[in-house]
Amino acid sequence: MDITVEQPMLARLITAEDQEIPMSATLRYCADDPLAVFVDFPAEAALEGEEVTWTFARSLLDQGLRAPAGHGDVQIWPYGRTRTVVEFHSPHGLALLQFQALALRRFLLRTYEVVAPGQEDVTRVVERGLCALFGGV
Repeated sequence: MDITVEQPMLARLITAEDQEIPMSATLRYCADDPLAVFVDFPAEAALEGEEVTWTFARSLLDQGLRAPAGHGDVQIWPYGRTRTVVEFHSPHGLALLQFQALALRRFLLRTYEVVAPGQEDVTRVVERGLCALFGGV
């Protein structure tokens, strides 16, 4: 199944000085990788000047829309009634972004129309990961 859901969004990058800088991002979901959500940032939003993609669990997005979730590289939590914060950690630092919660919920619901929660083909994901790990096709 090669179905992809994409949704461009406006995010606000929160700086160390508490300034909010608008930036674009695209949320992406692929039925072929049903456990993951991808967030693509354009080159102008990245430190290296190249497009950046973050990948994290779809279930993390679901949990983070309702309560603080995640530890490690990606953490998500509600911020007031209308916003959601997504915090990305990398060796180069961290990025704190705010998204409209409604837009994230809408995206998540669209992914559930493609692959319902609990109906992900985990066997196929594991096989593909093992092939990549061991150099298979």
